Amino acid sequence: MNDKIITFHPNGKQVVRINKNKYDIIRESIIQAIQSKPFSFTDITKFVKNELGQTFDGSINWYTATVKLDLEARNEIYRNSGNPETYSY
Repeated sequence: MNDKIITFHPNGKQVVRINKNKYDIIRESIIQAIQSKPFSFTDITKFVKNELGQTFDGSINWYTATVKLDLEARNEIYRNSGNPETYSY
């Protein structure tokens, strides 16, 4: 079955429906990346790419950005001010 999940944006922008299995895979990888210390978005994306390699079917950059924004909107991860901005769990 191809279940979908609605993703949200922290600024209330348009929602996106994506494959729930892909969402769960990317979510797990993002949380694993920032569990022990804050990461920049660039570092999160690199971590996810290294974790999933060639096994992920889709654009890792796009899915990582979409899921990260959803996790922010749901207050599961937090954006920290600074340069660069970092994210923590």
